[in-house]
Amino acid sequence: MTAPSGVATGHQAKGDLGRKGPLEGPDSPKISSSVAPSGLVVLTDRRVAPGPLVEVIAAAVGGGARWVMLREKDLPRAERAALAAELRAILAEAGGTLIVAGPDPLDGDAVHLSSAGPYPPPRGALVGRSCHDATELARLTTEDYATLSPVYPTRTKPGYGPPLHPGGLAALARVSRVPTVALGGIETPEQVRACVEAGAVGVAVLGAVMRAENPAEAAATLAAAFHEAVTPVPQSWHAPTEVPSRSNGGNR
Repeated sequence: MTAPSGVATGHQAKGDLGRKGPLEGPDSPKISSSVAPSGLVVLTDRRVAPGPLVEVIAAAVGGGARWVMLREKDLPRAERAALAAELRAILAEAGGTLIVAGPDPLDGDAVHLSSAGPYPPPRGALVGRSCHDATELARLTTEDYATLSPVYPTRTKPGYGPPLHPGGLAALARVSRVPTVALGGIETPEQVRACVEAGAVGVAVLGAVMRAENPAEAAATLAAAFHEAVTPVPQSWHAPTEVPSRSNGGNR
């Protein structure tokens, strides 16, 4: 994993993506591109943010978030595009990336599509798709990554589910041919670690940062949990307690 941008490497060049057939199982060839969101991904919701959205995102980026997904689909396009430009500028200074929810990239080149469509996905530098089960994963063609949700019950969409929990997330991550990002109800470092252990290359959060009194601290806590979960624990070296003796008492 490469900090600071949080880019996960895939399995092949994007030019080969369209040649794969339907999803068949855990041994199916991966179709991921060379770039996918990883680490902490923050989804926006200005309606629950403790302050102006641009300030909240700036704080989250200061706390370690390098991927942000702009939602705010109720805004007029011009207003949403202006907001996207502001957020891109913030992320660019930190080496981060803005993804726009919906097929319109708002003058950028990264979008995240719903499970409902459009199909086939538009071409772009980065295209993601919301998925919730193996059937939806099987419909992926040239997408670069997929979110899997909801992992846990979520206050943002109460009653939406049923939740996958880490076991269900792991089962879907195993059969997905693209990198998967865990989404839904992730609020604690323990949940972040469980998602990483289940095979997610990233964790997407909304309420944990958008509702936080201190978005920078909330983002830092979750980003640190992800980093710790993916960092191998170094093995300590111990000197031998006994030195083997030479046979026959002589040198060879």
